[in-house]
Amino acid sequence: MKSVQSRPHPLRAGAALYESIREEVRRRIRTEVYKPGQVIPSAAALADEFDVSVITVKRALSDLRAAGQLRATPGKGTFVKEQRRFIRELDVWMSSFQNAKVQGLELSLQVISVTKEPLKDPVFALLGSHDVALYCIRKVIFADDLPIMYDTTYLPLSLGDHVIDACSERMVYDVLRDQGLKLDKVRLLIDAAPASLTAQKIFSVPNGYPSLRRFYHHSTDQLDVFIAGVVESPFDRVVCAINLPDGADLNDTIR
Repeated sequence: MKSVQSRPHPLRAGAALYESIREEVRRRIRTEVYKPGQVIPSAAALADEFDVSVITVKRALSDLRAAGQLRATPGKGTFVKEQRRFIRELDVWMSSFQNAKVQGLELSLQVISVTKEPLKDPVFALLGSHDVALYCIRKVIFADDLPIMYDTTYLPLSLGDHVIDACSERMVYDVLRDQGLKLDKVRLLIDAAPASLTAQKIFSVPNGYPSLRRFYHHSTDQLDVFIAGVVESPFDRVVCAINLPDGADLNDTIR
Protein backbone atom coordinates (compact mmCIF):
# COMPACT_ATOMS: atom_id res chain seq x y z
CA MET A 1 0.00 0.00 0.00
CA LYS A 2 1.31 3.42 -0.98
CA SER A 3 2.17 5.63 1.99
CA VAL A 4 0.88 9.19 2.02
CA GLN A 5 3.35 11.84 3.13
CA SER A 6 1.76 14.42 5.40
CA ARG A 7 2.31 18.05 4.45
CA PRO A 8 4.11 20.42 6.81
CA HIS A 9 1.66 22.11 9.12
CA PRO A 10 2.35 25.32 11.06
CA LEU A 11 -0.19 24.68 13.81
CA ARG A 12 1.04 25.25 17.34
CA ALA A 13 -0.17 23.09 20.19
CA GLY A 14 -2.81 24.83 22.26
CA ALA A 15 -3.37 27.64 19.75
CA ALA A 16 -6.51 28.31 17.76
CA LEU A 17 -6.20 27.39 14.09
CA TYR A 18 -6.45 30.96 12.84
CA GLU A 19 -3.80 32.13 15.35
CA SER A 20 -1.34 29.50 14.13
CA ILE A 21 -1.93 30.42 10.50
CA ARG A 22 -1.63 34.12 11.33
CA GLU A 23 1.76 33.55 12.98
CA GLU A 24 2.98 31.43 10.08
CA VAL A 25 2.03 34.11 7.53
CA ARG A 26 3.65 36.72 9.81
CA ARG A 27 6.83 34.61 9.89
CA ARG A 28 6.86 34.46 6.10
CA ILE A 29 6.50 38.24 5.94
CA ARG A 30 9.29 38.73 8.47
CA THR A 31 11.67 36.39 6.63
CA GLU A 32 10.59 37.85 3.27
CA VAL A 33 9.21 34.62 1.91
CA TYR A 34 6.43 37.07 1.10
CA LYS A 35 8.27 40.25 0.11
CA PRO A 36 7.08 43.85 0.61
CA GLY A 37 4.67 44.86 -2.12
CA GLN A 38 4.18 41.24 -3.23
CA VAL A 39 0.77 39.62 -3.52
CA ILE A 40 0.40 36.61 -1.22
CA PRO A 41 -1.45 33.38 -2.10
CA SER A 42 -5.23 33.61 -2.04
CA ALA A 43 -7.26 32.54 0.98
CA ALA A 44 -8.36 29.46 -0.95
CA ALA A 45 -4.76 28.52 -1.77
CA LEU A 46 -3.66 28.98 1.84
CA ALA A 47 -6.66 27.00 3.08
CA ASP A 48 -5.62 24.13 0.81
CA GLU A 49 -1.99 24.36 1.94
CA PHE A 50 -2.83 24.37 5.65
CA ASP A 51 -5.78 21.98 5.29
CA VAL A 52 -8.21 24.33 7.02
CA SER A 53 -11.33 26.24 5.99
CA VAL A 54 -11.23 29.45 3.96
CA ILE A 55 -13.05 31.20 6.82
CA THR A 56 -10.19 30.30 9.19
CA VAL A 57 -7.61 31.75 6.79
CA LYS A 58 -9.64 34.92 6.28
CA ARG A 59 -9.77 35.43 10.06
CA ALA A 60 -5.96 35.16 10.22
CA LEU A 61 -5.45 37.56 7.30
CA SER A 62 -7.92 40.02 8.84
CA ASP A 63 -5.75 40.19 11.97
CA LEU A 64 -2.67 40.91 9.86
CA ARG A 65 -4.47 43.67 7.95
CA ALA A 66 -5.53 45.25 11.24
CA ALA A 67 -1.89 45.05 12.40
CA GLY A 68 -0.76 46.93 9.30
CA GLN A 69 1.16 44.06 7.73
CA LEU A 70 -1.19 43.31 4.83
CA ARG A 71 -3.44 45.36 2.58
CA ALA A 72 -6.27 44.10 0.40
CA THR A 73 -7.04 45.54 -3.04
CA PRO A 74 -10.42 44.51 -4.48
CA GLY A 75 -9.98 42.46 -7.63
CA LYS A 76 -6.20 42.23 -7.24
CA GLY A 77 -5.57 40.32 -4.03
CA THR A 78 -3.83 40.77 -0.69
CA PHE A 79 -0.39 42.39 -0.60
CA VAL A 80 2.41 42.70 1.94
CA LYS A 81 2.56 46.32 3.07
CA GLU A 82 5.85 48.17 2.81
CA GLN A 83 6.86 49.10 6.33
CA ARG A 84 8.08 52.65 5.78
CA ARG A 85 7.55 55.35 8.38
CA PHE A 86 7.84 59.09 7.98
CA ILE A 87 9.62 60.60 10.99
CA ARG A 88 7.96 63.89 11.91
CA GLU A 89 10.40 66.03 13.86
CA LEU A 90 8.45 68.28 16.23
CA ASP A 91 10.84 71.20 15.76
CA VAL A 92 8.57 74.25 15.79
CA TRP A 93 9.75 75.78 12.52
CA MET A 94 10.61 72.59 10.66
CA SER A 95 7.89 71.80 8.15
CA SER A 96 6.99 68.33 6.99
CA PHE A 97 8.58 69.16 3.65
CA GLN A 98 11.91 69.90 5.35
CA ASN A 99 11.61 66.60 7.24
CA ALA A 100 10.98 64.79 3.99
CA LYS A 101 14.08 66.17 2.28
CA VAL A 102 16.26 64.91 5.13
CA GLN A 103 14.71 61.44 4.77
CA GLY A 104 14.96 61.36 0.99
CA LEU A 105 11.19 61.50 0.48
CA GLU A 106 9.13 63.68 -1.82
CA LEU A 107 6.06 65.19 -0.20
CA SER A 108 3.04 66.57 -1.98
CA LEU A 109 -0.34 67.78 -0.77
CA GLN A 110 -3.92 67.76 -1.95
CA VAL A 111 -6.51 70.17 -0.58
CA ILE A 112 -9.87 68.61 0.24
CA SER A 113 -11.76 71.72 1.35
CA VAL A 114 -11.48 75.30 2.61
CA THR A 115 -14.36 76.41 4.83
CA LYS A 116 -15.20 78.73 7.71
CA GLU A 117 -16.17 76.97 10.94
CA PRO A 118 -15.35 76.91 14.67
CA LEU A 119 -13.10 74.41 16.42
CA LYS A 120 -15.34 71.48 17.29
CA ASP A 121 -13.19 68.92 19.12
CA PRO A 122 -13.20 69.57 22.91
CA VAL A 123 -9.47 68.77 22.98
CA PHE A 124 -8.78 72.22 21.54
CA ALA A 125 -10.19 73.80 24.70
CA LEU A 126 -7.34 72.16 26.62
CA LEU A 127 -4.85 73.78 24.25
CA GLY A 128 -6.29 77.27 24.65
CA SER A 129 -7.95 77.56 21.25
CA HIS A 130 -10.73 80.04 20.54
CA ASP A 131 -14.38 79.09 20.01
CA VAL A 132 -14.97 81.45 17.07
CA ALA A 133 -15.41 81.10 13.33
CA LEU A 134 -12.09 80.35 11.62
CA TYR A 135 -10.72 79.37 8.25
CA CYS A 136 -10.55 75.57 8.12
CA ILE A 137 -8.23 73.94 5.58
CA ARG A 138 -8.40 70.18 5.16
CA LYS A 139 -5.65 68.53 3.15
CA VAL A 140 -3.96 65.19 2.56
CA ILE A 141 -0.15 64.98 2.61
CA PHE A 142 1.56 62.29 0.55
CA ALA A 143 5.09 60.83 0.81
CA ASP A 144 6.19 59.38 -2.53
CA ASP A 145 2.48 59.22 -3.51
CA LEU A 146 1.52 57.34 -0.32
CA PRO A 147 -1.01 59.23 1.87
CA ILE A 148 0.55 59.66 5.32
CA MET A 149 -1.23 62.61 6.96
CA TYR A 150 -4.75 64.01 7.03
CA ASP A 151 -4.32 67.59 8.26
CA THR A 152 -7.09 69.90 9.44
CA THR A 153 -5.75 73.42 10.07
CA TYR A 154 -7.62 76.36 11.60
CA LEU A 155 -6.50 79.95 11.02
CA PRO A 156 -8.01 83.32 12.06
CA LEU A 157 -10.10 85.27 9.55
CA SER A 158 -7.80 88.28 10.03
CA LEU A 159 -5.14 86.66 7.83
CA GLY A 160 -7.16 87.35 4.70
CA ASP A 161 -8.01 85.30 1.64
CA HIS A 162 -4.63 85.75 -0.08
CA VAL A 163 -2.77 84.13 2.83
CA ILE A 164 -5.33 81.32 3.03
CA ASP A 165 -4.96 80.69 -0.69
CA ALA A 166 -1.20 80.33 -0.18
CA CYS A 167 -1.77 77.98 2.78
CA SER A 168 -3.88 75.81 0.49
CA GLU A 169 -0.90 75.27 -1.79
CA ARG A 170 2.00 75.15 0.69
CA MET A 171 2.67 74.12 4.26
CA VAL A 172 1.18 76.65 6.69
CA TYR A 173 4.43 77.12 8.61
CA ASP A 174 6.26 78.09 5.43
CA VAL A 175 3.59 80.62 4.46
CA LEU A 176 3.50 82.29 7.89
CA ARG A 177 7.28 82.42 8.01
CA ASP A 178 7.21 84.31 4.72
CA GLN A 179 4.71 86.72 6.31
CA GLY A 180 7.30 87.52 8.99
CA LEU A 181 5.38 85.84 11.81
CA LYS A 182 7.24 84.19 14.67
CA LEU A 183 5.94 81.45 16.93
CA ASP A 184 5.54 82.60 20.51
CA LYS A 185 4.18 79.49 22.22
CA VAL A 186 3.64 75.92 21.05
CA ARG A 187 1.32 73.38 22.66
CA LEU A 188 0.98 69.80 21.42
CA LEU A 189 -1.22 66.91 22.47
CA ILE A 190 -0.52 63.51 20.90
CA ASP A 191 -2.80 60.54 21.34
CA ALA A 192 -3.93 57.31 19.69
CA ALA A 193 -7.47 56.72 18.44
CA PRO A 194 -9.37 54.65 15.88
CA ALA A 195 -9.16 56.22 12.43
CA SER A 196 -11.99 58.65 11.67
CA LEU A 197 -14.41 57.89 8.84
CA THR A 198 -12.64 60.37 6.55
CA ALA A 199 -9.22 58.94 7.43
CA GLN A 200 -10.45 55.41 6.73
CA LYS A 201 -11.30 56.46 3.18
CA ILE A 202 -8.11 58.47 2.63
CA PHE A 203 -5.76 55.78 3.92
CA SER A 204 -7.81 52.77 2.75
CA VAL A 205 -7.84 51.26 6.24
CA PRO A 206 -10.66 49.32 7.95
CA ASN A 207 -12.95 50.57 10.69
CA GLY A 208 -11.14 50.55 14.04
CA TYR A 209 -7.67 50.88 12.49
CA PRO A 210 -5.36 52.66 14.98
CA SER A 211 -4.20 56.16 14.12
CA LEU A 212 -1.78 58.67 15.61
CA ARG A 213 -3.35 62.09 16.24
CA ARG A 214 -1.37 65.26 16.86
CA PHE A 215 -3.39 68.23 18.11
CA TYR A 216 -1.53 71.53 18.00
CA HIS A 217 -2.00 75.18 18.97
CA HIS A 218 0.69 77.70 18.05
CA SER A 219 0.44 81.34 19.08
CA THR A 220 2.56 83.99 17.34
CA ASP A 221 4.08 87.36 18.11
CA GLN A 222 0.86 88.90 16.76
CA LEU A 223 -1.84 88.55 19.40
CA ASP A 224 -4.70 87.82 17.00
CA VAL A 225 -2.81 85.29 14.84
CA PHE A 226 -2.53 81.64 15.82
CA ILE A 227 -2.48 78.19 14.22
CA ALA A 228 -4.56 75.30 15.52
CA GLY A 229 -5.37 71.91 14.11
CA VAL A 230 -5.05 68.17 14.18
CA VAL A 231 -3.04 65.77 12.03
CA GLU A 232 -4.21 62.17 11.72
CA SER A 233 -1.97 59.36 10.42
CA PRO A 234 -2.07 55.56 10.31
CA PHE A 235 0.03 54.25 13.20
CA ASP A 236 2.35 52.39 10.83
CA ARG A 237 3.17 55.33 8.52
CA VAL A 238 4.22 58.19 10.82
CA VAL A 239 6.24 58.47 14.01
CA CYS A 240 6.85 61.68 15.96
CA ALA A 241 10.26 62.63 17.37
CA ILE A 242 11.52 65.52 19.47
CA ASN A 243 15.06 66.70 20.18
CA LEU A 244 15.49 68.20 23.64
CA PRO A 245 18.07 71.01 23.78
CA ASP A 246 21.28 70.71 25.75
CA GLY A 247 21.10 72.43 29.10
CA ALA A 248 22.04 72.23 32.74
CA ASP A 249 18.44 71.54 33.78
CA LEU A 250 17.86 68.75 31.24
CA ASN A 251 17.81 66.12 33.98
CA ASP A 252 14.91 68.00 35.56
CA THR A 253 13.05 67.94 32.24
CA ILE A 254 12.98 64.15 31.86
CA ARG A 255 11.13 62.12 34.46
